[in-house]
Amino acid sequence: MTTYDTEWIMRAVTITGTRRTGHKTLAEYADLFEQYLGPFTPAAHFYIGGAAGIDSLALLWLADQTSAPITIVAPSTMGQQPEEAREAVARSRGRIREIVELAATELQAPAYHARNRWMVDRTSMTIGFPHAVEPSTGTWQTIDYTAEQGKPRLIVPV
Repeated sequence: MTTYDTEWIMRAVTITGTRRTGHKTLAEYADLFEQYLGPFTPAAHFYIGGAAGIDSLALLWLADQTSAPITIVAPSTMGQQPEEAREAVARSRGRIREIVELAATELQAPAYHARNRWMVDRTSMTIGFPHAVEPSTGTWQTIDYTAEQGKPRLIVPV
């Protein structure tokens, strides 16, 4: 792989992950993000779904620890996102480059899958943080869609 290839891969990264994050401490998530997001931060623009769990934790870590550009993508509006997610976005607002609201009329699985596809379609790779015991989730749908698009993915079970 050439330097150009590495720079292309690192230009835009989708982050996806479980909403169930209570089984690890904030320090453990910070360590995971340092290990698996940190190497991409010098050159990457991160796309994160505006949800609770990994989305909010990754947003807060990126906003506090890096200067990487961040785009938040909500399936409908941010006002319809969970309180945890709205608070993370409010806290990080000065670091967020863009908030995209996809205006879904119903917040059901198809809206979240559409949001995930939207992010993957605009990025060059996906980093997924699935809950180790959840075999079929939106996180895995996003990882699988990334694979179908022929794009690299890094899977970090939590």
